[in-house]
Amino acid sequence: MEVFELKGEHIALCDLLKLVGIADSGGQGKAMVAEGLVSVDGEIESRKTAKIRAGQTVECMGQAIQVR
Repeated sequence: MEVFELKGEHIALCDLLKLVGIADSGGQGKAMVAEGLVSVDGEIESRKTAKIRAGQTVECMGQAIQVR
């Protein structure tokens, strides 16, 4: 599991996917969310710019990211 250190209060889901290297771009991150490939805390997330906060876990394509 990868750990992502949050700099502010939250980060947009598509931006998180880009910053950790799962998506090559924010657009690709949005497409992954739209395809139902991304879950937050075990639930499929359909909002491309969902606000991800410390304590949440994001999973996509077999990779897990713990946000702190």
